[in-house]
This record gives sequence, structure tokens and C-alpha cells, in this order.
Amino acid sequence: MAVQIGNIDLGEFPLLLAPMEDVSDPPFRYVCKQNGADMMYTEFISSEGLIRDAAKSIQKLDIFEYERPIGIQIFGSDIEHMREATEIATKAGPDLMDINYGCPVKQVACRGAGASLLQDIDKMVAMTKAVVEATHLPVTVKTRLGWDDNTKNVYEVAERLQDVGIKALTIHGRTRSQMYKGVADWTLIHQIKKNPRIQIPIFGNGDIDSPEKAAEWRLQYEVDGMMIGRAAIGYPWIFREIKHYFATGEHLEKPTIAERIDVCKTHLQKSMEWKGTRTGIFEMRRHYSNYFKGVPDFKEFRMKLVTAATVEEIMDILEQVDKKYALEMA
Repeated sequence: MAVQIGNIDLGEFPLLLAPMEDVSDPPFRYVCKQNGADMMYTEFISSEGLIRDAAKSIQKLDIFEYERPIGIQIFGSDIEHMREATEIATKAGPDLMDINYGCPVKQVACRGAGASLLQDIDKMVAMTKAVVEATHLPVTVKTRLGWDDNTKNVYEVAERLQDVGIKALTIHGRTRSQMYKGVADWTLIHQIKKNPRIQIPIFGNGDIDSPEKAAEWRLQYEVDGMMIGRAAIGYPWIFREIKHYFATGEHLEKPTIAERIDVCKTHLQKSMEWKGTRTGIFEMRRHYSNYFKGVPDFKEFRMKLVTAATVEEIMDILEQVDKKYALEMA
């Protein structure tokens, strides 16, 4: 049965790209979409930044037709500001609005936003209600199991947020105090999915890094879909690999050097189109080592790529990479 969020049809078992700060910008989303991501989100955007018209926050509202369906994710600690930010973000024309109640980093959580709202569920519910009422778009939420091991309250959160009108919930299988350490625990996600009161789609997130694990957890935890974050960094092929494994039970061939280079070029091209040549080249630098992770003796090329200042130089280095490894890894 197809998964629906409002009027959005996501197919039978959607794979979602997680919103990641400094990662899931339009160029990165483009290559993930090309490789099978069913739905994506912007980087999370500060409600305060949107209201103040901060350039960095406004730029994160950029979305393109090829990305649809896409959600804009916002976070904040002030209910009224979240309402205003929702109205601003809605005008950017996304397919849905998403609220971040999961971000564990200090700058966010210690300012009363992100995961810190797991310590004040009444406020979280009131904030969610304000966002739902401020937009005609479906509203979804991403959160964690709880603040720490003593307050795993996401079962209650799921029921109460559904009651105020959210259309889907993504749960990361860690508490805030775990940050990204340890192992994601999906058992509570499963309990929520099995709760007869819950009618909205439940997506699992955390530690999905291989087709086998995705297939195994799909059966074991019975979620409606999965959100993938860190495993997609430098490896957008994860989406197509998981889908292929679901369909056939077999592994897709790993991307060749030529494919890695190809995605690099596409990513760079999109980066320059979006931010201009100079900034586009600069921002691409943080991605090279991820795209060529595991390639032996790549350090010398990486150093060249992160210092190259023109497109011609970069293309020339990628050409050298192709020549060297196409023979070695064939």
C-alpha cells in the first residue's frame, strides 16, 4: 500500500533523505534524487533567522522543481516565532513543513530548540499546533526517543502530536544524551508503529547503512519507510542499492571510479549554478574525500582537489584520477 502524507503519494516504502546541516543543500539533494531518494528535506532552518531575514536562513529556502516532493524543516524555541517562520517558509512553495525536535547539538538544544523540547512536551504540542494552524501544507515532525534513558517519552509524543494534526513522524532511535553514539534502538519505534491509536506514517531513522540492514529492519520493525542521513554523505548510491536489494534480494555493483567522478562533476556543476562559480568550488571541497572514501592512496589527489581554484583545474585532476584508478580497479 502506498504511503501518503497529505496528498503526497510516496509509493510503497519510501526512502527519505534526512535534513543535515551543511550537507543536504540543493546540489547534494540533486545527486540523491538522481539515485533514488523518494523525499528530501532542506537543511534545518532557524525560525529566528527567517524572521530576521538572515541571508543564510533565507538561502536555505531555495528549492527546485526537480526536488519534489520536498519539505522545509524549521526549528526554534519560541512558539510565536515558529508560527511566523512557518508562514514565511510556506511562501517558498515546499510540499510540506517539517519541525525539528531531534537536533541534539548544543547550539540548538541548549537554546530550548530541537531535542530540548522533549523535556517539555506540553510546549512541544503547543508549538506543533501553532505550526499546523499557520500553513495549508501537511506538517511532519522529526524527533528522538527522548531526552535521556530516563525520559523515553516518544510514545506519548507520537499520540499527542498526531492529535494536533501532524501527518507523519520520523523517529531517530537514540536519545538526545546519546547524540550519535552507541547503537540506534528501533524497538520503541516499533511499539509506536504497533500502537492502534497511531494512524499516521512512522519513519525510522538511525544507523541504516546497508541494504541488508534496511531489509532486515523493514521486516523487524514494520515502519512505513526509512530516513537515511549520514550513510548518504558521499554515497548517494545508498538509495538505489537499498531499492535494488528490496526488489531482487541481490546486491547492486558498487559505483565505479567513473561513476564517482561523474557524481562529483554533477555535484560541482549544481553547486556553481546555485552559489556562483567561486563559492560553488569552495563549498564542494568538503565533499571530495567522502566521494572517494575507501579508494587507496587518494590523499595526494584530495589535496589537489581541495586547493584547486578553477573548474579547469578540478576537471583536469578528476581526469587524472580516472586514468589512474580505472586501470587499477578494473
